Amino acid sequence: MEKIQHSEVEVKGLKLHVAEIGTGSKAVVFLHGFPEIWYTWRHQMIAVSNAGYRAIAFDFRGYGLSEQPADPEKETMYDLVDEIVGLLDALHITKAFLVGKDFGAIPAYLTAVVHPERVGAVITLGVPFLPPGPSAIQNNLLPEGFYITRWQEPGRAEADFGRFPVKSVIRNIYTLFSRSEVPIAAEDQEIMDLFNPSTPLPPWFSEEDLATYASLYEKSGFRYALQVPYRSLKVDTGLSDVTVTKPALLIMGEKDYVFKFPGMEDYIRSGTVKNFVPELEITYIPEGSHFVHEQIPDKVNQLIIEFIDKQSI
Repeated sequence: MEKIQHSEVEVKGLKLHVAEIGTGSKAVVFLHGFPEIWYTWRHQMIAVSNAGYRAIAFDFRGYGLSEQPADPEKETMYDLVDEIVGLLDALHITKAFLVGKDFGAIPAYLTAVVHPERVGAVITLGVPFLPPGPSAIQNNLLPEGFYITRWQEPGRAEADFGRFPVKSVIRNIYTLFSRSEVPIAAEDQEIMDLFNPSTPLPPWFSEEDLATYASLYEKSGFRYALQVPYRSLKVDTGLSDVTVTKPALLIMGEKDYVFKFPGMEDYIRSGTVKNFVPELEITYIPEGSHFVHEQIPDKVNQLIIEFIDKQSI
């Protein structure tokens, strides 16, 4: 960890916090989800750098140590696509492998669609390719207390999270979202109320890890994170008949709650997803949770390295 270098890189007028290790000629750019940050990729960064690659993870705009845009409520996932390409430009990287976890899968794939010349291959964890647009996540098929529905409601998550220190919010989400059940609150509950205070942290997530995440979210808060991804998920991208022409790998933990989203498991297991990503490989990890890359890092590292070793860039 001490060999990971940290810097500020200006992209689109905002200073981004960038972590980097390795000097290989081929770059792997890691894209975090929520409630994650660059640090979520610590195991993968070290592994791919040891395998000869240049590993880069950064805090998206509005997250962690990166600067906030002037008007977060106007931002969408497309701003992250521009940010990824802008970061590649700033670091003088012509083409990279993109690895996205959770919502980070969405800009990873969108970048491959809109800027295919900049992407060697795409790897995603926990979230497959989703056709862009308002129907990507079908909230209407889940109860009103579905966490995405709740977090899309302006002010609701702010009030819910605001009852607790930032560290408690991160602890609660990490613990709840490590389970195989979709987080759904009752009518008289908020999402944070689902957490049982007697529940320990997952065994693969230390108090030191929690403190690191908390310190970064104490800096940024949750304002941008609630806008991107959650409140901008339904924005129409203007894309239609999308096909990803790049090689891709999906790593799914079979105990990931995302599998329980309506139609999601069938979409993946039936191969329907390959209608959009013809060169997709899918690997299942039986005990894997939504945070499989932190839970079982050696296996995930092996899968990533074996996949990118096969690709040209």
